Amino acid sequence: MVGMKRPDTIFSSQKVYLDHCATTPVDPRVVEAMMPYLADRFGNPSSVHSFGQEARAAVDRARRNLALLLGARANEIVFVSGGTEANNLAIRGLCEAASSHGNHIVTSEIEHPSVRGVCDALEKAGWEVTRLPVYQNGIVRVEDLREALRPDTVLVSVMFANNEIGTIQPIAEIAQCICEVRAAGKRQLWFHTDAVQAAGRLNIDVEKLGCDLLSVSAHKLYAPKGVGALFVRRGVRLEWQNVGGHQERERRAGTESVHDIVAFGAAAELARSEWQPQVAQVRALRDKFEAAVRARIADIVFNGDPSERLPHVSNISFRFIEGEGLLINLDLQGIAVSTGSACSSGTLEPSPVIRALGHNDELARGSIRFSFGKDNTEAEVDYVIESLQRAVTNLRSLSPLTRKALLEAV
Repeated sequence: MVGMKRPDTIFSSQKVYLDHCATTPVDPRVVEAMMPYLADRFGNPSSVHSFGQEARAAVDRARRNLALLLGARANEIVFVSGGTEANNLAIRGLCEAASSHGNHIVTSEIEHPSVRGVCDALEKAGWEVTRLPVYQNGIVRVEDLREALRPDTVLVSVMFANNEIGTIQPIAEIAQCICEVRAAGKRQLWFHTDAVQAAGRLNIDVEKLGCDLLSVSAHKLYAPKGVGALFVRRGVRLEWQNVGGHQERERRAGTESVHDIVAFGAAAELARSEWQPQVAQVRALRDKFEAAVRARIADIVFNGDPSERLPHVSNISFRFIEGEGLLINLDLQGIAVSTGSACSSGTLEPSPVIRALGHNDELARGSIRFSFGKDNTEAEVDYVIESLQRAVTNLRSLSPLTRKALLEAV
């Protein structure tokens, strides 16, 4: 940016990672668990000899650990390559299998690109899609869902918690609404939720929730990228998208990535035992951060519901500056944040999630997501607050939006 003041620290030696919604660092204990399956325990889990059976046993243990985290049965867990594949398999697989019952989908305006994209593709193929509004607090209303349901609706897909603003949707109430509609009309209607951001940060029990399909991803749980899972309730039929093998009970063909699955299982086991103290820790850090930002920086808007949100997420719009410029400035000071979904990086369009809250393009382009993790410290938060205040002051002093606002105020 021409004329921009250089930050006090260029490529700072201080490093603070506040982008845990994009991905998390791999826990050393998870690395320790997976390493043997990258070396001596290299068998193919489909093989009948001892090498293969050792690998098969490891996959089965991981499946049980993930099932325990989600309150599911082990045979309801299907391992896939990540959250995107899980969402595609759930939505496209269910719709293709249930096309004789109707061709209508209900979703929300703030879904992850992997849900939004597959719904858009199905719409082009002839399906009808209703997208529920989320209003200023970023939460769908069950009464809107009830009104949107039609005799030809076969799938409702509403995310558990949003990846940009952290708002938690009323998943149990949505499932109850669907159950009542099913019972009253004796209809075929299914419910999927993308729980990629929620798993390990909220207490999830698929039996209590009542969802039919639920997506999760390992790399949001301090495990490696490249592996995820889809919970498929017993009796739910999907048109499988990967064919050519008998893996995953013939539900997803392809040799399992044993070391990644083992890592996912280890991370799930750790999450189940440690999520409560971790939640308390990251919430305290986030709340300290937000209190300081409110006190020290003017002309900001906190996006999403203040209470019904993930404990580690803070999304703030800074007036009169572009979020991209603020992100770069903070990055030069060693601070990693995000302007939105990592899957949408590279686009110059304002965040559709922030726009769905009723905000204008200025606020949507000026939004920054700060997402905290279990290894962040209070000292890091102090450093971020100082750096953020300095960066915002610097950028606003150069911004034509600031000059325009001052002129309009005269």
